[in-house]
Amino acid sequence: MFANPLLRASGQFAATLGGAYVVSEHVLTDDRLERVGVFRAMDTARSAARNVFGMTSIVVPTVHAFSTPDTGLHTPHWGFESDKWHKTYDHQSIRRGYQVYKEVCAACHSLERIAFRNLIGVSHTEAEAKAIAAEFEYTDGPNDTGEMFQRPGKLSDYMPKPYPNEEASRAANGGAYPPDLSLITKARHSGKDYVFSLITGYCEPPAGVTIREGLYYNPYFPGGAIAMAPPISDGHVDYEDGTVNHKSQIAKDVVEFLAWAAEPEHDERKRMGWKFLMVAGTMLGFSWWWKRFKWSYIKSRKVVYKPVS
Repeated sequence: MFANPLLRASGQFAATLGGAYVVSEHVLTDDRLERVGVFRAMDTARSAARNVFGMTSIVVPTVHAFSTPDTGLHTPHWGFESDKWHKTYDHQSIRRGYQVYKEVCAACHSLERIAFRNLIGVSHTEAEAKAIAAEFEYTDGPNDTGEMFQRPGKLSDYMPKPYPNEEASRAANGGAYPPDLSLITKARHSGKDYVFSLITGYCEPPAGVTIREGLYYNPYFPGGAIAMAPPISDGHVDYEDGTVNHKSQIAKDVVEFLAWAAEPEHDERKRMGWKFLMVAGTMLGFSWWWKRFKWSYIKSRKVVYKPVS
């Protein structure tokens, strides 16, 4: 709000004193927003003030034409239904979200805390979960001869990792390490709103911002430069149930799935909360009645002392 008037005033002041000023420019790198220019009116103003007014010091504020905080752009509140205190997860959305994770996210990101059995009764039937697990091969053993062998996945197996270790993951992604998504909605400020904004917020960098080759501009990512390419677009995933596959719908579904992965107890916790409120409300009513019944005659009685004659 105060940047433009202050910028004009500082520039006019520096020009009046015979100095020049340079507004800072910024370059986005892997880690942070680096300032490559400096505001230079301060030295000129100090020396002129010292000569004319005899002042020993003067403060001229630094003004930047563009600034991206290290924490990234603040995300809006998208209003997920499950955020409401009386709402549960959209389980159809969780099913679609797993499809998005499997077809898009699983190529780089792991989901270490979720096993195939966790899908049963939430988004898939037991037969469907078994079929999904059987699509993957797992190393097991040793067998009777002491050798390891490959077998189809079982319900007790956890989601497979895309890479065997962190070093292999960094080597395949230009030095960047794709985080595990099991707790991503709890590990980031704003949770689901941040993840939704991040995967839908890719855009062209504004004027004065330079992005290194191999990075992409996303104002919601800390520093603005992210190594992950835009993961989704309109029509990127063909849903099994025929749901319209707009970019925002795909993002909503995968965020709902990741929120469930981070808090699978969410629905049960809310159900227990409702039960507690009903029991506590009933007990509160009985407590009020008992208090009125027990203490009414005690509070309303009148004690009279008669002197001994």
